[in-house]
Amino acid sequence: MHSKEVPYALLLERMFLINAGYFLIQCASEDDKEAVYKLCGQHRREDANGVPQVCFIGVINPLNPTVETAEQVRDALRAAAKHIPPNRLGATDDCGFSPFSRDLKPEHGGSPDFARDIAMRKIVARIEGAKLASLELGI
Repeated sequence: MHSKEVPYALLLERMFLINAGYFLIQCASEDDKEAVYKLCGQHRREDANGVPQVCFIGVINPLNPTVETAEQVRDALRAAAKHIPPNRLGATDDCGFSPFSRDLKPEHGGSPDFARDIAMRKIVARIEGAKLASLELGI
């Protein structure tokens, strides 16, 4: 989900009324991540027609070729866990690595191999950072 067209403050309360078990929320590229974490924590439901809602927070920005560190991912998840129960929190990428034709592309040195290498390094950072956060949060 993107928040550029509609601010999250206007969207999340109603979005969490949907009886769905999980939501992937673009957050790595958000200016005010803490506000998004807080809104998710306020509006997610433990019982959405028998299913607890889980928030997968974007911790990787695929439009930026700079590779996040595992520690940055861990820190983002720790910050989110102040508002979202850790057992209802997950990590994801902002909109994945699909090459949508309307999205702005980061500079990848002109090589598809370089772009794939960056994507894989970002995915590894997300996995390692989530492991670090899990250890610290006791889940």
